[in-house]
Amino acid sequence: MSLKTQINNEIKEAMKAKDTVRRDALRLLTSAFKQVEVDERIELDDAAVLKIIQKQVKQRQDAASQYKDAGRDDLYDKEMAEIAIYEAYLPKQLDDAELETRLKEIISKAGAESMKDIGKVMGMASKELNGIADGKRINECAKALLS
Repeated sequence: MSLKTQINNEIKEAMKAKDTVRRDALRLLTSAFKQVEVDERIELDDAAVLKIIQKQVKQRQDAASQYKDAGRDDLYDKEMAEIAIYEAYLPKQLDDAELETRLKEIISKAGAESMKDIGKVMGMASKELNGIADGKRINECAKALLS
């Protein structure tokens, strides 16, 4: 079963369980899928669906940080609840130790020695760690290892 089909089925389950938060979050996700499908005239595969989910999580994180800064705890909690729902569909993220180990391997493969080589490292790391580590975390860890 495709990820998109699974999400549609879980919307139905949330409706039956009267779980409005989950239902609404998943509906927002499916509307993002439909928007891309209509705009680009394509049928989404699981990789494209994961990319959209990651984008939605990032948007929610940005909004949550702004709500937190503004003292709007109610909206912050709503965004964090949606993030938790979306992250269930994403692959398990690497913890800091695993990320550092993988980046050390990538740095040695790239032959990077200093901050001048960050571009090569980021290019390789983005491809290898796509979906299992956030680009911002990859960048911060790579900079720490190269400096």
